[in-house]
Amino acid sequence: MARRTGGTGRAVVVLRAVVLGVLLGSAVPAPAAVAAPDVPSYVFADDVREARAATGASEAVRLESGATYKSTLEGGSKAYYRLELDAESTTYVAVTAIPRPGSTPAVGDGITVSVQDADSGSCSFESATIGAARSPQPVTAWGAREIRPGKGLCQRAGTYYVVVERSDTGTGETAADPWDLELAPVTEPALAGPGDTSTPRAWDSATPAPPPGEPVVRPGGAGFTAATAVGQGVWRDEVVPGETVFYRVPVDWGQQLYAEADLAGGTSSSASGTGAGTGTGYVVDALELTLYNPVRAKVVARGTGYGGSQKSAALDPVPPVRYANRYAPTDPQNSLRFAGSYYLVVHLSTQVAEQFGDGPYEVTLRVRLGGTPEPGPGYLGRPVPSGVFGTDPGTGRSGGSAGAGDDPVMRAVAAAGIGTGSALLLFLGGWTLIARRRASAQIRVSAQNPTV
Repeated sequence: MARRTGGTGRAVVVLRAVVLGVLLGSAVPAPAAVAAPDVPSYVFADDVREARAATGASEAVRLESGATYKSTLEGGSKAYYRLELDAESTTYVAVTAIPRPGSTPAVGDGITVSVQDADSGSCSFESATIGAARSPQPVTAWGAREIRPGKGLCQRAGTYYVVVERSDTGTGETAADPWDLELAPVTEPALAGPGDTSTPRAWDSATPAPPPGEPVVRPGGAGFTAATAVGQGVWRDEVVPGETVFYRVPVDWGQQLYAEADLAGGTSSSASGTGAGTGTGYVVDALELTLYNPVRAKVVARGTGYGGSQKSAALDPVPPVRYANRYAPTDPQNSLRFAGSYYLVVHLSTQVAEQFGDGPYEVTLRVRLGGTPEPGPGYLGRPVPSGVFGTDPGTGRSGGSAGAGDDPVMRAVAAAGIGTGSALLLFLGGWTLIARRRASAQIRVSAQNPTV
């Protein structure tokens, strides 16, 4: 079940090899045996940089927009990182904390993230906690230095600090364990002309019917940078308790994103065993679905309990993506301030295994896009990283699989005249091969670094 360790980049390479083998008439190797279900580790960017967690501002390491950083935060400690900012651009820094798999955090365990100026003035403050399920999972909080007319604090060019602190309650069994951190700074340029600062417009809050159709197997990624690209449709994955999977959906200006995640009753038919679960009981917040915006700021979340029969977690309707949403007083509207790849993150609680067995369990993700794409604001420069606020599946930092139009091999499939059904079977076969090859890779990673 450890199929996500290689990231989507290597997955695409294997899939392309399968496609080439079919086109050239070569044989596809027989798949290897599948290992027992295990919880895949969080996947960092291939080009991730190390950033030492400083205990004070004087030793803080500088973070640059467009790069992704890995750091470590000890239990009960505070870490400082440095930003050098101009007086025109807005900068966002998302911090994802990854508890050690197998740990038992407390409900209030999590992180707080703040951005401060050189005089310790607060530009922003946000926290994120594990929650009632007490299931170890990545938690993300964000900080920002926003340039906004009429806002006096944090508007000058100069040195700023990202301060990350563990919000441990001290009651968890592993409260002192170090957590890995992923930090992702993003810069949004100023507008070329006067921006829309009006009150956000009224929007349709009705929930549409979920998209119809048979689910397509689409394994999720194991991190933000490894998130699997999907669009409107019905997508299925097999998830083990304790696992978190990441998807990204391009959402244009003026569009609305609707999503729900369905947890099937019982374990997947492909599971080799269901563990020692009793098959009875009830797990609170067994399945969690969370929506993050392109800079990884949390928009909205929904959880559902599980008692052995099918359950669904549907996100509340959210407004269309518009620049002026940043002037809304509260979330989720405030976070829907730019177009780009929005992240759908699904987590299955470890307690499901205790009650109902190791799985894997079938999770179906239903995605619908509403609204009509609109022109975006005219930025004065380019965001960093380039493309982060665009809707091209092949741009930005988000990674994942590009569409068929972005891959010459997949375009060759169309040129070769392979029908839709055959192409789908070929695609599913490729992902099956990928899943099996990743299993052995995960075993090697776990053996080399058992605490990750």
